This record gives sequence, structure tokens and C-alpha cells, in this order.
Amino acid sequence: MDKANYTERRKRLLSQLGENEMVILYSGIGVPSTMDEYFPFAYNRHFFYLTGLRRENMALLLSKTGGREREILFIEQPVPQLERWTGKRVTVREAKAISGCGQVQFIQTLMPLIERIFGREFPEKVWMDCHRESMDGVPFYNQLQAEKLLKLYPAMHLYDIHPVISRMRMNKDAEEIAAFGRALDLTHQGLRRVLGTLRPGMMEYAVQAEFEYEVRRKGAEDVSFPTIVGSGINGCSLHYETNQSRIEEGSLVLLDLGARVEGYCADISRTYPASGHFTEQQRRYYDLVLRANREVARLAAPGKTLTELNNRCKEVLAGGLLEMGKIRKAEEVGRYFMHGVSHFIGLDTHDVCDRLDRPLEPGMIISDEPGLYLDEEAIGIRIEDDLLITEDGCLVLSEAIERTAEEIEAACGAWTEHVPEGKEQA
Repeated sequence: MDKANYTERRKRLLSQLGENEMVILYSGIGVPSTMDEYFPFAYNRHFFYLTGLRRENMALLLSKTGGREREILFIEQPVPQLERWTGKRVTVREAKAISGCGQVQFIQTLMPLIERIFGREFPEKVWMDCHRESMDGVPFYNQLQAEKLLKLYPAMHLYDIHPVISRMRMNKDAEEIAAFGRALDLTHQGLRRVLGTLRPGMMEYAVQAEFEYEVRRKGAEDVSFPTIVGSGINGCSLHYETNQSRIEEGSLVLLDLGARVEGYCADISRTYPASGHFTEQQRRYYDLVLRANREVARLAAPGKTLTELNNRCKEVLAGGLLEMGKIRKAEEVGRYFMHGVSHFIGLDTHDVCDRLDRPLEPGMIISDEPGLYLDEEAIGIRIEDDLLITEDGCLVLSEAIERTAEEIEAACGAWTEHVPEGKEQA
């Protein structure tokens, strides 16, 4: 992505600061899993949004203190002995080229600079990322740093920058939308491979492997989230990730997955018949979910809220279930559809927003994911697309991905070379 984009975002954020205010934002650090092993590094998305950098132990400082503005990026200092084991670190020149930030220092100089600013320039507000998912959850690294600084300077006025940057991230620019397009194209190619290889008797993890192999070999940097392959009753578990069951003849396979490109996450769900054809009952439910999916896409437009989309989705699903005799009153739809139909999508699959009732605006990208989960019939169905809100409605970014029952049945086994029976099941 062009470094001018990151420069412009930092200027926008800096323009929102008042005099004698500063922002301190960290990229995060690695988290040990066991012995000398670490979990895959999960960089702070706000930091990446402002710098384009995804390496650990970095920081960004923006300030309007002491009568001047600062914009300084802090990176790790290269240590040849460590680089022998862990690879090269980002150089000052590379950091400037990626981020567009003109002043780059080593991370060891950050705390002395903060000490100097507090001792001589007296900032009235300090903005840091204080977000946490739950009271009982492990705090993020940025929150720990905020607590550390507050302990050192207990009189400082600490403010949460999370909702401010979240609001900026909600509207996507042309480069972000292009990255989404590439992520969705790779996701489509991965799903084509799944359609070409799916058959009864496969293990769910083998289907996961087919998808992930295809998107990674075609250029995805990663998957958007742990791939969900839920067959039969497993498709009724909303975030099923075990993927350890054998796919039975006549079952449905619910897939929730996506490729990640330049940090941006595709988020797609499709439901395929393991045997290549829907049964009559499966088809009835499937077509109902598809009708709700298409209705949400028809309705999504500037000014609408996710609540309005969700209410309309439930109306469509309830109406269909009433006609089938599956429920007796519309309020019972919650037995079979228990999640919201939409969320924002971006650098996080369930992306940030500054408030849940925010009216939709052009440039926002949201999911469209109605579903039905019928435990007693071992049927789980979800059809999820990614929608870009436009000036007068929405564009279904994932429109090309096979969606109707006819398209799916026609596509089963059609795209990839034949894999001899049983070879992938060992």
C-alpha cells in the first residue's frame, strides 16, 4: 500500500489532537506459548493502520506539545547475534519507506523522550489504546503500557484512542477496497478447490487443508481466521474450529473462511452438500437462507443500521419457517437463528466500530450472513457475503462466489484435477 496513505492517516489523527496532547501507540510484543516457542505475533491493528508495519516491539508517538508537532516512529535496533536466529529486523530506511514517517528512532529512546515531554512540556491529555475485550480477559499490551505510564505519572489525564482510530478505520479508501478484492478473489479460488474435491468420507481437516493450500499458494499472506469446516451437526456450532469429524454421505458442510491480503480479511460462508446434491428438505432451508441473504443485500444502503438489517433478516427467516410449520410464531425464530446478520469487516474480521448503532456510510464494508441451525435435523446453513456500502446502496464484493443451489450443484467436482479416492484421507 502506498506510504502516502499512512502519512495522510497520521495527519488526520494529529489534526484531531488539541494543544498539549499526545498519542502513544505500540505494535505489541510476542506472547510465549511454551518453553522457547511463541504464538504467531498478532500486531496491533491501529498501529498497522497508521504505519503499515507489522513487526513487534515498535511504537508511534504523535504530539502537539511544547509549541510544536512531533511524529516519530520507534523500531527495534538491529542486533546481529539475534538476527542470526530470528531473521533481519526492519531497518530505519525500510521503516521510512513503508510508513512515510520522516523521523525514525530506536525503541530504547522512547521512554527517555516521554520522560522529557512530561518533565518539560506538561501534556494535558495522553491518548493510548486502552481497549480490552472483556473484564476477565487478558489485557492487551497497549493497555499494560498505559497502566505502567499512569503508575509513573498518576496525575496524567489518560484517554482511550481506540474509538477515535476505530471511527477512521470504518470507511475504506480505494486501496483498502482493492486489497479486499484480492482477498475475495483468492477466497473464491480456494472455495473452487473445495467444490472440486469435496466428497463423503473426507475428514473436515482435509477440506480445510484444500482451501488453505490453494489460497496460500496463490498469494494470501494468511487466512483471516481459523478455518471453519462443520459437517452435519457440527455446522450448528457457530464458531466450530475442531475440524476432526468425518463427512457423512448426505450431510451438509458449512464453511466459514477467508484469505487475508495486505492485512485485510475476506469473510465468506458457504454451505455445500457433501454428496453433490441437496436433499429436498435441505434445499428448502437453503433457499430460505439465500432469500434472507439477498434481501439484506437489497436493503443495505447509507443511513441504514445493522439493527435494521438484522430485524429484516429475522422477518424473512421467520416467515419461511412459519410457512414450513417449523415454528408457530415469529418470535421463535431465535431458536434457529441466534446471531446478528452483519458486522463490520476490515483489518479484523469482526472489525472495529465506534458505536454499534452507527448509520452506514459509503466506504464501509459489512457482512451479510443469515443462517439456520437445526440441531434436531443435523443441518447448519450459513450464506455470508461481504458488502461495500456505496452512495445509493451496496456492492456485493463477493457476488462472483457460487451461491445458489444450482450453481453449487453444477460446480461440485468441476474445477480441480481428480484426486484418487481415499488418497487425502490417510
